[in-house]
Amino acid sequence: MARKNKRADIPVLVVPKNATLRQIYAIVKKNFTAADLQKYTVDEPMVPAEQVLAGLEAIHREETEKLKKKKPKSKKK
Repeated sequence: MARKNKRADIPVLVVPKNATLRQIYAIVKKNFTAADLQKYTVDEPMVPAEQVLAGLEAIHREETEKLKKKKPKSKKK
């Protein structure tokens, strides 16, 4: 059974000796492909806004009730 190389999917960037930062960025930009971008643009399941809003309103109600119960009554002088 062949051993799978973990670094096989990591591209090697060939940079000339004494290259400036500007030259390195130019080389990286030139070698960046749509396949590289695809790794970072994975669609994830979405939650409807109404469901998020309902959850936030429920949390807000609970917390305001806690604050009302916790609030000490002011003493008259």
